[in-house]
Order: sequence, then structure tokens, then C-alpha cells
Amino acid sequence: MSVEITDLTPAERRVWEAFPLGEGVDFREDPDDDPAQGGSWGPERTLRAEVLRALLLDGPVRDGRIAGLKVWGARVTGRLDLKYGTVGHPVRLRQCHFEEAPDLYGAHIGALVLNDSVLPGLTAGSLRAEGVVRITCCRITGPVRLAGAKLSGAFFANAAQLGRPGETPEEPVLQLNHADVGTDVLAVGLVAHGRVHMNGATVAGQVNLNDAQLYAPGATALHAEVLAVGTDLHAMRLRTRGRVNLAGARIPRQLNLAHARLSNPGGQALRASSCVVGELWLRDAAPVEGAVNLRGAQLELLHVPPEVWPDRVRLDACSYRVLTPHLPAEQRLPLLEREELGYLPYPYEQLTTAYRTVGDEAAARTVQLAKLRRHRRTLPRYARLWGWVQDAAVGYGFRPMRAAAWLLVLLCTGTLAFALHRPPALKPSEAPAFNPLFYTLDLLLPIIDFGQEQAYAPRGWYQWLSYLLIATGWVLATTIAAGVTRSLNRQ
Repeated sequence: MSVEITDLTPAERRVWEAFPLGEGVDFREDPDDDPAQGGSWGPERTLRAEVLRALLLDGPVRDGRIAGLKVWGARVTGRLDLKYGTVGHPVRLRQCHFEEAPDLYGAHIGALVLNDSVLPGLTAGSLRAEGVVRITCCRITGPVRLAGAKLSGAFFANAAQLGRPGETPEEPVLQLNHADVGTDVLAVGLVAHGRVHMNGATVAGQVNLNDAQLYAPGATALHAEVLAVGTDLHAMRLRTRGRVNLAGARIPRQLNLAHARLSNPGGQALRASSCVVGELWLRDAAPVEGAVNLRGAQLELLHVPPEVWPDRVRLDACSYRVLTPHLPAEQRLPLLEREELGYLPYPYEQLTTAYRTVGDEAAARTVQLAKLRRHRRTLPRYARLWGWVQDAAVGYGFRPMRAAAWLLVLLCTGTLAFALHRPPALKPSEAPAFNPLFYTLDLLLPIIDFGQEQAYAPRGWYQWLSYLLIATGWVLATTIAAGVTRSLNRQ
């Protein structure tokens, strides 16, 4: 239906005449007018959507002027239908009240600015925008559909309020799946009562969700699988009720969740499996309520204080080069006990590597010892018994000084025993003077020969004592030598 100039209301005529000049029309009675009350606004500030459609698709232009729609504080009746249309002008409808959700599916538009407006929804899937798309401070009760959109500029949703409080609709309240954003997605302070979808989206710059609140209890609050970001994903002070799913995401710099509060009791609070991230920060975050899944993630730096980790984690095949803050191994090891799949050697090896990267060999040995002790619990009873012996004796070889202590105990025991009961000499005329200390040393240390062992032959249980000293001496001396070799190799 074409709209003739004579059909226009006074309010529409003001907009029609301002359009070719690129001038704005402000219908507000007060700069603080609340567009939520726009349903009661009268004809003096009411615009029919069909008039706006005709103006945008085939409105008048003037040589030497840049046409554009620029309106504040209007009530828009009917559906603004620009589906598959080409709008060569910027569209700015600020602080307006829309009775029906605009339909811009497949449209080609210069820029779209709806700041501070109230809408029942926005359909703009496959939209092509040469400039920015802004829904800053908008209140939108229905879904915002931007799936497959290609935006040359940024997408702004700062302080926008999506959905209805206390409700989790079946359809996501913000849909950016497979969208292609030429610069940034800026949604600082966004409040979403429902799911936010960014699956497969490509953002050339950063995604900023600082101070955002995403509520989808029992569902996925942020669904961003295979999200590709050019720089960072900032989500400082993020508040979520529901899962944050970043599986397969590519974030070359920071995934910053500092001071965040992630909550999804009974389910996964954070899933970042198979993602590739430069730095993952959960500094000063609240303890996560729900499981954390980092299976197969590749991280350059992981900054998560021990108290932030939940009771259930998935860390199998998760790799990181640097772990901060630097803490004693005893404070990091309890996390590995929370692995949902039970004992897995890889997380221990990864933690060992992280400590060795910063040169903390003592912590690395502590982690290796903890790994062997954890593994012992998975063994049959007889193997566990032998493991206990190895642990008590030499700490599985990672406590060489414990072997030295055992050597000292055995040396004192042997010296006392053979001092009280001197073994007979094999050739009394040729035997050197008996010395119980050096005789015991001869038995304990396989590479030392003081001539005592070959000259004297104990009998009875003293012979069995000598056998015990020889066998344990070999084991303990080898353990000490291995520990010294590791220290020299590190140096």
C-alpha cells in the first residue's frame, strides 16, 4: 500500500519532511520520558510503521544532503516490515515505543540504532548492516534474532534488558549464532532473562560482557560453542544462573572472568572443553557453583585460585604452560582429587610441567609423588602393599633424603649388633682387626670395600641380618644416587 503525502498525520509529516535533510525529530515532552509508558502516548507522537517503511524504502532525498531517519520518543504502531529490503540510509529510532516487533530479516541497511527503546522483540536474522547495530539500554521482552547477521560495524547491547524477569522462554532472548561482526560485541551490563546464543559467531575484535547478568536456571545461560574472537572475551563481574558453554571457542588473548559469579548447581557451571585460549582468568571470582569442564582445552596461562574451583572438575587433556598465582603444590593437589573420571595421570603430569616451567622442582616432585600415591589406590591389594613399602622407605624415589635416613638407621643397627656379637674370621691369621662400623658399611654400600666383609662370616640370624643389610643397601644407595643425578641434571 503506497502512502500519499496527504495521508500523513502532523507527527508523520514532521518526520517525512526531516528525512531528506537528515534532521532529527524529537517528540519527547521530557528527556526522561519512559518509553514503557508509550502505549498511552497520543497521536501527536504516534507514527505508523507503514509510513516509516515507505519513507525508508522510497522516501524523498535532496541533493547535497544525507538523508536519514532520526526520531526520539515516538510511538510506532503496526509492524515495521523491512524484510529483504534495501535501506540505504541510517535508521535511528531512540527512546521509542514499538507495539510490534520490527522485521528486518535479510534486510540490507546502513545502520540501526534503537537505543533506550521498548520493543516486544526484534527479528533481524541474516541482516546486512554497513554500520553499527545498537540496542543499548533497550527493554525487549521477546527474542532478539540476529542469527547469521553480517555487521560491518559493532553490535552494542550495553545495559539492555532482554526477556521477562523470572521467566526462561523456550527461544533464546538474544540470538547471534553464526553472526559475523566486523569489530566488537559490546554488552556491558546486559541483563538477559533467558538464553544468549553466540554459537559459531565470528567477532573480529572483542566481546565485552563486563557486569552482565545472564539468567537461565537449569539451562545454558551463555551458549557460545565454536565462538571465534579476534582478541578478548571480557566478562568481569559476570553473574550467571545456568551454564556458560564455550566449548571449542577460539580466544587468542584473554578470557577474563575475574570477580565473576558462575552458578549452575547440579550441572556444569562452565564448559570450556576443546577451546583454545591465551589466558583464562578467574581472579577473585566467587567459588563456582556447579562443575567446571576444561577437557582438552589449550591454555597459555591459567589464573584460578584454589578456592574458586568447585567439587567436580574435568581436566583430562587440559594443557597449560603457566599456572598462576604461584602456590605450593600442596594447595593445588586437592583439585586433582576432584576429577569426575577418577584417577587420570595426565592432570598430574601437566601440573608437574607447569611447576618445572617456573623452575620449582621441589613442587614438581611433590606432584609426582602424589600421582603415584593416587595411582596406588587403583591397584590390587598386594600391589598397594608393595607401594606402601616403597612410599615409606624412599617416597617412590622422590624423597632421597628419606633413603639416607634409613641408611643411617640400618648403619646404627648393624654396628650395634655386630659389636655385641663379633662374627668369626674366615682366616684368623690374615683378617684385619674387626670394626663393627666399617663392617656394616661394607655390607650396606655396594661400591665401598673396607676389607671387612670378605674377612668375616657371620652365622645364624646374624647372617640373615647381613643379607638384609646388603639387599636394602643396594636399594637405598641406588635411590640416593638417582636423586643426586636428578639434581645435577637440573643444574
